[in-house]
Amino acid sequence: MNRNRKVKILATLGPASSEEAMIQKLHEAGADLFRINMSHASHDVMRTLIQRIRSVESRCGRPIGILADLQGPKLRVGKFADTKVELKPGQTFTLDNSDAPGDATRVYLPHPEILEAVKPGDRLLIDDGKLALRAVKCDGKSIVTTVVSGTKISDKKGVSLPDTLLGVGALTEKDRIDLDAVLATNDVDWVALSFVQRPDDLAEVRKIARGRVGIMSKIEKPQALERIDEIIELSDALMVARGDLGVEMPLESVPGIQKQLIRACRRAGKPVVVATQMLESMISAPVPTRAEVSDVSIAVFEGADAIMLSAESASGDYPVEAVSMMASVASTVERDVNYPGIIYAQRAQPEATGADAISLAARQIAETLKLSAVVCYTSSGTTGLRASRERPQVPIIALSPIIQTARRLSVVWGLHCVVTNDASDLGDMVDRACRIVVSEGFGKPGDRIIISAGFPLGTPGATNMLRIAYIGSDGLSGI
Repeated sequence: MNRNRKVKILATLGPASSEEAMIQKLHEAGADLFRINMSHASHDVMRTLIQRIRSVESRCGRPIGILADLQGPKLRVGKFADTKVELKPGQTFTLDNSDAPGDATRVYLPHPEILEAVKPGDRLLIDDGKLALRAVKCDGKSIVTTVVSGTKISDKKGVSLPDTLLGVGALTEKDRIDLDAVLATNDVDWVALSFVQRPDDLAEVRKIARGRVGIMSKIEKPQALERIDEIIELSDALMVARGDLGVEMPLESVPGIQKQLIRACRRAGKPVVVATQMLESMISAPVPTRAEVSDVSIAVFEGADAIMLSAESASGDYPVEAVSMMASVASTVERDVNYPGIIYAQRAQPEATGADAISLAARQIAETLKLSAVVCYTSSGTTGLRASRERPQVPIIALSPIIQTARRLSVVWGLHCVVTNDASDLGDMVDRACRIVVSEGFGKPGDRIIISAGFPLGTPGATNMLRIAYIGSDGLSGI
């Protein structure tokens, strides 16, 4: 299945898209990998979805990635005696450790870590920012605040803390249980870690995962931006989670942060996903707004590795149409006359490594000679990542003998992954590459391709060789 599209599409599964037939329709419409939201999916549901995805993968013959998104800490106020209360800007309102029902003056906050961490002057945003409070007095047991804006608060509304660094890690007890269940399947490729604040938040999940899944850090806290380079270094990928980020940061700053994060990940050669409300209106409408189409196109122009659908594909009325629309917008942007120039202007300088030098040379040769494809043999996935980092104008075919590697690379920009045995010798390496390029629809007899591989063959992390090959009339190497 030749997508003829470089940016990848990550579709969330849910009530509208949990059946196997629908998953196949979403994949055929353009979804390259699927997200299972552990905030809503039980372990049984997760295992069922994984089985259905793998069944579709087997039928379609193309590696499909699976992302399990951990819920992370959900901070909420307690309940009120009358379900909700009315407030006025300027009045005093207290959050405390008493579990008595709340009233117009106070409410229970069942999170001692917040009571201990908030300092005078810190903001507390309730219900996605609809109510804004500012702390004026804190003693570790209660937080006396002034209402800045908003007029009401009701039971169990969420609390966001844009100015406060919490002492707790990103993994909750529920997350640990969910992570164990995810790892036990041996069939999930990525785990997304919610509400990352600091590099240390990644330590526990890395220790538990032990390399069995890729770790994707969701950036939705201002504190994460202060140490973003360290977080990127310790992550396998990043997600720009614009929903919570837009609550804790001024909305008008989110587009700039999105650009900053995409470019930082491109420099580091780490995949980056842009998420949240990309085609929000398609939850209930068959077509998106013009602004949403523009939003998707900006992420594609910036060179994001993947763009994500949430409720649009999970619970919306038009999941297939949403995926098809996102694929159509992305493909159109990539054919735009301005696209190559914009992508090239943001291309990162190669690092002083053999893999980077080989990837740079492969891209330059392919574009100079107008070759049909760059083919890279990759066992661990590193060579595929470095080839993608160069953002070549020609297709990249990533050949791997390891299905788990191919699935994990399904989130990476421009990579068309094919599972194949390691080559037995140099002749087999070239013939195999030529044959796959033709069979996958990226070239034809008479075309030329460039191949990067490691010698000795099959040695992980040893990419040290380039070979230009001519596709003969039989689909094998002619020279």
